[in-house]
Amino acid sequence: MTALSSPVPAPSAAQFATRLVFLVAGFGTATWAPLVPFAKSRIGMDAGTLGLVLLALGGGSILMMPLAGQLAARFGCRATIMVSGLIATAILPLLAVAPDLWWLVPGLFLFGASIGTMDVAINVQAIIVERDSGRPMMSGFHALFSLGGIVGAAGMAAMLGLGASPLVATLTMLAAMMALLFLSQGGLLPYGSRSDGPAFALPRGIVLLLGILCFISFLAEGAMLDWSAVFLTGAHQMPTAYAGLGYAAFAGAMTAGRFLGDRIVHRFGPVTVLSAGGFIAALGFIVATLAPVWELVLAGYALVGIGASNIVPILFTSAGRQRTMPVGLALPAVSTLGYAGILAGPAAIGFVAHLSSLSTAFLLLAVGLIGVGVGGRWLRRL
Repeated sequence: MTALSSPVPAPSAAQFATRLVFLVAGFGTATWAPLVPFAKSRIGMDAGTLGLVLLALGGGSILMMPLAGQLAARFGCRATIMVSGLIATAILPLLAVAPDLWWLVPGLFLFGASIGTMDVAINVQAIIVERDSGRPMMSGFHALFSLGGIVGAAGMAAMLGLGASPLVATLTMLAAMMALLFLSQGGLLPYGSRSDGPAFALPRGIVLLLGILCFISFLAEGAMLDWSAVFLTGAHQMPTAYAGLGYAAFAGAMTAGRFLGDRIVHRFGPVTVLSAGGFIAALGFIVATLAPVWELVLAGYALVGIGASNIVPILFTSAGRQRTMPVGLALPAVSTLGYAGILAGPAAIGFVAHLSSLSTAFLLLAVGLIGVGVGGRWLRRL
């Protein structure tokens, strides 16, 4: 048995369970986004402090990624996904009420670590299920993650808008996440990929390029998660209770793009889709930054979602096709570089916002995404 393969074909139950856990992961991650302005106001943080605090979330994620791969290999996808998912849900109420940095920072670190572990494990499951099925499924799985983002962010925004407290809204989301997790349990794989080599290897050649492009894409996604609501409340005075609509617009557009992703890539090719996606996402940040009204900001966020929707799935597929490094080493390397964008991105955006403005930070992201559009053409060498 080779790495990233399973001893038996995955049943339809495994495909259904994979979709559910991608939905839960997006759901849980997006639940945090509308809580950011509340935490900022409750603790009294400026943009620079908030950026530093958000470093804890990304740090927890990226530090657990190599270990998460080993956990999935040793204990199986089912145990790794269930334990990490339950830990993430248990921490969410703390993030809703944390009274100071002494509670918020460790809570964010643990939340990031558990979400990061779950993310790696569900992608291991997805790779095994996709290969056993004999047909492309990765964009569809990632579409469910984005759908979870819509439901999580919009659901939180709706409850907060109706007057629910952050804690009550979060507990409602927690109950839904736990129900979906237990519903998926039977279809999760009791095994993971084999891991006979090191947990992590330094990327080289085309793998390094894939990792850099993934870094920029995740940086942009992290900006939407952590800063989209803050920009709306700060630059356009949108009520805090409704600011989660910004992430919902982004996630909704990303979901649509990913549901159509397999057909679009088949029609135009991965290089064209990746390059166009980078340029469209860059345009979205420019529109959001220069928009005179909040409605156009939401339109800009939607463009970011459409453009970025298939970048990461294409990069993961490309990591599996390249021959510079073994796939079992290339995938963790690309993923770790990508999640470094989540680690460094929110904090870097906060520092830029503190020194200049959040608008400047968004425009710098647009420049990076233009680089993705240009750099994606190098994938023709695969």
